[in-house]
Formats: sequence, structure tokens, C-alpha cells
Amino acid sequence: MQPYSIPAEPVSFSEEIKKSRFITLLQPTCGIEAAKAFVQQVKNEHPAARHHCWAFVAGPPNDSQQLGFSDDGEPAGTAGKPILGQLMGSGVGEITAVVVRYYGGIKLGTGGLVRAYGNGVQQALKQLNVQMKTPQSEFLLQCDYGQIALVESLLHQVGGEIVHSEYGAAVDLRLALPATEASQIAIRLFDISRGTLVLQPV
Repeated sequence: MQPYSIPAEPVSFSEEIKKSRFITLLQPTCGIEAAKAFVQQVKNEHPAARHHCWAFVAGPPNDSQQLGFSDDGEPAGTAGKPILGQLMGSGVGEITAVVVRYYGGIKLGTGGLVRAYGNGVQQALKQLNVQMKTPQSEFLLQCDYGQIALVESLLHQVGGEIVHSEYGAAVDLRLALPATEASQIAIRLFDISRGTLVLQPV
């Protein structure tokens, strides 16, 4: 649950290789649904292109459960895997790359395709600005009305937030806290409240 790099904004890179035009598009995408939606969006924007090859790392860079790729009609292994290889090598998470190919009539061969797709993503990644994302964990906390200001003050200091609150006899809060610091935050809450504020993992 360590902090990791994510794209700060979209990037595009275009080049022509043997009369084929390759347009590489990088997009910040949090989760597989967002990644697939971006792929579909590019297909809609480039309906005349011969191929829309893609790959994504939809979660943290080391989360193998959120990877995907497609050759979209190119020979197997010549497009999706080289694109994914570049993304994984970058160490950036929550990113999708789609390479749009307008075919120019000259075949590139398997080696040429691997180079074309991989290099397009490599060049686009060189232009990419990244920002750090700190994974958040959610906790439940019950407090008195008089303790709300104290809780909000601590959240402000540590970069946490209140996701949901319910006001009854007491206040029930759902908090998002930086995952790497959650245990220290729990100790601080316990100490400043003299043992009355206890975080419960969701």
C-alpha cells in the first residue's frame, strides 16, 4: 500500500512509419471499468482506423489483477504485449494506452510492429507528467458531538477525509486515511481522546 505515480494528465504522440500513421494516447484511468471506457471512447473517435491496440495498468503498478491488453487484429503478441511492457516498465499506475493505427498499405512484419507499438508508448511516456497517489484505507469511527472538531483537525493534518457521516445519539463517521499511516493515526486519536476514540477497519 505504498504511494505510487499516476498520470497527471492525458498525453498523445503521433508518428508515421512506412505510410501507416500511429497515434498513441495515454489516459489516467482508475480501475478496469474506466480503462475499458477510455478504449471504447478512442474507438468511437477513430472509427476509420484499422486497429485500436491497447493495454492498461488500471490500479497500482504492482497489482497484477488490474492488467489488460489487446492486439485488436494485429498478429498475436505484436501490439498489446509491447504496449503493456512499456507501461509496466514505467512504474506508473492507473494508466491506459491506446495506439490507433491507420494502415498505409505497407506491411511492417512482426518485428516492425512490435517496435512501432512499443516505441510509440515509450515516446508518449517521455512526455508524461506524473503525480503521487497515496492509497487510502477506510475506517469507522464513533465520536461525541464535542469531539468532531478534534477529529476534523487531525484529518486535516494527516491528509484524511470524512467519506460519510451519520448524526444520531453519537456521530458515526466513515473515514478515508492514508494506508501507510493508519496505525499511527489510530494511536494519535486514542491518545488525544484519552482512549475514547477507536478506529474500526471497514
